[in-house]
Order: sequence, then structure tokens, then C-alpha cells
Amino acid sequence: MTVPTDDVLQTVRHNAEYALELRGITKRFPLVLANDNISMAVKWGSVHALCGENGAGKSTLMKIVYGAQPPTSGEIVVDGEVVNLTDPAQAIARGIGMVFQHFMLVDTLTVTENVILGAEPKAGTSIDYAGARRRVAELIAQFNFDLNPDALVGDLPVGLQQKVEILKTLYRGARILILDEPTAVLTPSETDELFAFLKNQYAASGNAVIFISHKLHEVLHISDTISVIRDGKMIGSIPAAGATTETLARMMVGRDVTLKVDKTPARPGEVALDVRGVTVKGEHGNAVNNVSFQVRAGEIVGIAGVEGNGQSELVEAITGLLPVAGGEITYLGRPARGVREVEASGLSHIPEDRNERGLVLDMTTAENYILGEHDRAPFAGPLGFLRLDAIEENARVLSEKYDVRPRSASLQAGRYSGGNAQKLIVAREMRKEPKILVASQPTRGVDIGAIEFIHARIVEARDQGLAVLLISADLGEVMNLADRILVMYEGEVVGEVDAANATETQLGLLMTGSGNTGGRSGAVSDTQEYGGR
Repeated sequence: MTVPTDDVLQTVRHNAEYALELRGITKRFPLVLANDNISMAVKWGSVHALCGENGAGKSTLMKIVYGAQPPTSGEIVVDGEVVNLTDPAQAIARGIGMVFQHFMLVDTLTVTENVILGAEPKAGTSIDYAGARRRVAELIAQFNFDLNPDALVGDLPVGLQQKVEILKTLYRGARILILDEPTAVLTPSETDELFAFLKNQYAASGNAVIFISHKLHEVLHISDTISVIRDGKMIGSIPAAGATTETLARMMVGRDVTLKVDKTPARPGEVALDVRGVTVKGEHGNAVNNVSFQVRAGEIVGIAGVEGNGQSELVEAITGLLPVAGGEITYLGRPARGVREVEASGLSHIPEDRNERGLVLDMTTAENYILGEHDRAPFAGPLGFLRLDAIEENARVLSEKYDVRPRSASLQAGRYSGGNAQKLIVAREMRKEPKILVASQPTRGVDIGAIEFIHARIVEARDQGLAVLLISADLGEVMNLADRILVMYEGEVVGEVDAANATETQLGLLMTGSGNTGGRSGAVSDTQEYGGR
């Protein structure tokens, strides 16, 4: 592979107006029509957003563009030339690069080694590492990426890791850059930096960006044109100028969607969940360090922070999955140890990874609905035999109430879409009538219609008197749902903010440690009264 040696962001010369044209792309799988006669055109020098619910066909379409899957029919045109892309190497050779939502980096290699991996320049029979490092350093300087070419990738925060992924594509000469949910793990300031690069440097130099995101306010902010896919079909492409989140949501779902969480002020009651000086061990020292907070009945307390700052370990300690190395957790005034005791104390848990922790994918809908309750009434008799009629009736009622589709008690859980799988978990946990609800990343990978539904159920739980602990990497979700917001950084709670007065800038600074003044009081402005809850 030839690695470019000139400035990547010089003005790009083109043969055609459009960087990429898709003409009648159809992709059939044995039981699914993933893409149905989709046509789309992306102009050079623009940011083109691609939106749609989960399962709409976005990822399949981009995998076809990137050469990872062949279309069943249709044409791909790159810079005016019809191409046949049978593997990613051919797409890369045509100047197409893709940054996936889940980074494909090797933690134990340096930035330079990750960037050149698979495209190593040669000096005779050896790798020209010195030349590669110089080239990577030049790219870093050109893009002002604040990266050390010799740093180990595993030591970098996620925002810089994403820049390494982008460097990989640009090192290979990408003129068309596809980004799949690129801001999912970024802070607001990191998102701003990414957008400034994409819009003001990369696209402004004549390149093209395809931006896939479910965050509609970001789509409107960065894009020039927006295309929406629904059920495998292209609904339409519209200019971003003049478009609204409501317009896009209607195109994506096919109906009006309430994007703003409708909730009245909280009425906090007695303390339900009390976390006092909790420390949890991690792979390298303390993952959670001396964390204290309370969640009262009738309120939603949100925990914000960049992923990997101790939130997952904290949740696992609260739900009994990890031992506490120091401190104490009480549930309705009583301590509990292990998952069984914690659940018996009145806590329900929506886990962050629905496939690993929330569902048994090979089991049926009905069986997943009774996980943890399969050995007791009404699902089991005195001798432990399952009551199949009660189990099936439970599945029918919950699927109807929580709009889980298709309505099938016998369908394997692994066959549901992300949104319906998540609603199944929410339904099961709420059926237990808990006093405390721990919701970790409750709408991750969920389409906009399911997000609306799940948010409404969480607020409903609060209004019924539940104490809700919400952990989310989506800052907008935390700000919309929570009554109080805690921010975690490097295993500690570095600030607490009243959600009604919180700003993205304020929270973003805390999420990077910049707003920490040595305690939670550093998160509160002069006009806010801390405590009193």
C-alpha cells in the first residue's frame, strides 16, 4: 500500500461533484431484507449525516460501502467511477476510511504502531519505523491532535484513542471518512474538537464525511445534508439548514416522537440507597475510591462521566456483583451481600450490557421474563415445578404493557432488536415492584422510539416512589432525566449539580477533571445552595 507523503488536507482534486453515489443498493439475507433499493449521494466538501433506528439498515449499508459485505444488487460510484468493492482493502485503496463505534486498537502498541498496522512502510526487507514515526508525527502536528507518537494506546483517554483511529484512516489516504456513532464515549469538549476538525479542516479541504449518529442535535449541528433510513428503505435526504429534531424523529420513526422528557419536580422522601465511603478494587489499584452519596425515594440521581472512570465497578458493587473493599452500602437502612441478598432488599438492576448481563439469549421471552424468580410463586409450585401457564401469561401481559415486539412468548431473546430486548429487561425488572432501581446505560444502542418509551418508564418509576440511580455516558440523557447529577472522574465523585441548573460546559469540565477543586463543592456555582437533600 502506498502511504501519502504530502499534506493530507491539501485541497482535494475531484473528477465529479459527488464523492460517493449509491444507486439502488439492495442487500438480502436469508430472512431479512436489510437494504431495499437505497440511493444516496454524498458531495465532496460536505458532512453527510445518516440517521435511522436500530435495525434500519445503516450499518449494513456502510459495510457495503467499506467493502465488508457485497450488495445483492445496485451500484457504488466513487468520484464518478463505478466500483466493485469486494473487501476493505479495495475501499481503502479508493480513499474510503471507516472509524467504527468500537475502536480497533491494540492497547499494548504505541500510537505510531497502531496507525501503521497493516500498512507498514518498508525499507528493503525491514519496516521503516523511523520514517513511519516521522510521518505520523507530521500528521499529528498538521491536525493539532495533541498525541505523542510514542505513547501506548492503552494509556490514552478515549477521546485521544478516537483520534488515533482517525489518524489510521488518514495515514492511508482517506478522502471519504465514515464515522459510526463517533461521540458515544466523548465529553462535550472532545466532541467540539472532533466537530471542528471534521467541519473546518477535513471537509473544508474538499474531503467528504459520512456521520452516523442517533444524537439528533449533533446531526443538526455538524451536517450539511441528512439522509434517513427506515425499515431498510431510504425515506429521504434533506438539507440540515431548516431541519429540526422533531422533523428527523418523525422521518426515523414514522410518527411524532416526544424528545423532551416530561417530568414534574421531584419530591424526595426517605433515603433508600446509602453509599458511604465505598472503595472497590480494580485491575490497577482502586477503581472506586471513597465514594459517598444517597438516593432518596421519589428522585432520580444521575451519574455522569466518561466511561472507564469507575462507574461500572460502582454499579457492580451496589448490585452485589463485586465485593466492597471499604465503606458500606445500605438498602432501605439494611446492609446486604451478594446478588440474591441485594435483590431481596428491594433493588432491581437494568445492566449496561443487555446481552452479557441482562438476558440469556438462547432462552425464550417467557423464560427471560422470570429470571431470578423462576423458583418461587407464581412461577413455581411448592415442589419447585414450573407453572408454564403462569409463565406464558406473564410474558403475554408484560410484552403487551411494555410494547415488546414481536409478541411471542417462545421467541429466543437473542432474536429481538436492541430496543425490544431492552424493553424486555425493563419490563422484567419493573414487574418485581422494587424500591430501588439502578439503571445503567438504559438506552445504549436503542432507537429513538424505544428511548422515548424507556425514559417515560423511568420517570414513572420515580413518581411511584422509587429511588432511581441512573448511570449513563449520554450526557443529554442524564441532564434530561436526573433531578441531581453526580460526576465521576478517576474513581471519585468530583462534583454534584442540581440538574435544573446544570450546563454541558460545567459537567464537561468536571468529567475531565478540570472542574475539580478538591471536593464536591467545586461543582457548585456561587448561586447554588449545596446540600439540603
